[in-house]
Amino acid sequence: MNDRNAHGFVNLESSAAGQSDIELATRRLAAALDALESAVERRRDNDHAEDELAARIQALGTDRSRLANELDGTLTRSRALERANREIAERLDVAIDTIKSVLENGEST
Repeated sequence: MNDRNAHGFVNLESSAAGQSDIELATRRLAAALDALESAVERRRDNDHAEDELAARIQALGTDRSRLANELDGTLTRSRALERANREIAERLDVAIDTIKSVLENGEST
């Protein structure tokens, strides 16, 4: 039963000339079943690979959403810190001006 060519089909020329039609049909059927089994295995492997890929894509989507939320929170905090920094800088400027004014007034008296 190993008279198959590269495609898995029975090579009829290499079969013995005295074989009956039933034997040839049986060999062709066996070859076709082997080819079908191989195709089913390849399909199962491909389906498994597609399932793994879909799971990875879903995990990446989840990570992307989480990172986007973290980025939004970080941007909000950064803006609040910038606002606080500006307010502190303004207060320091006022305090520096007040100290300079007091020092100048103290020296002129």
